[in-house]
Amino acid sequence: MTTNNHEVIFAIVNAGFAEDAMDVAREQGVRGGTILNARGVARADEAAFFGISIHHEKEILMMVVEKSIRDNVLNALYTEMGMAKKAQGIVFALPVSDVAGLVQIEEQKVETEV
Repeated sequence: MTTNNHEVIFAIVNAGFAEDAMDVAREQGVRGGTILNARGVARADEAAFFGISIHHEKEILMMVVEKSIRDNVLNALYTEMGMAKKAQGIVFALPVSDVAGLVQIEEQKVETEV
């Protein structure tokens, strides 16, 4: 079990954009993620106030990443998938206290060489 070396990044985008967001994240070193289907909710007057159109169907891309690449991933995702783009994405990261089940690349190489 790895402790305090990872964070989870969430990218909430309009439906149909999660795969594109994953491609952006892979370019920054992310190895994989999980896509969840979701539905956004907002009051109509709030949507009009911010001048954005609300697409109720959303996708959430959830990725557990090493802290060392977190900032690069967040910046790349927001640059390519942010509110000013068609994906109208919101990205954020949360700390993860423990991780089990992730295979480190270095460990994987050693196992295949033996």
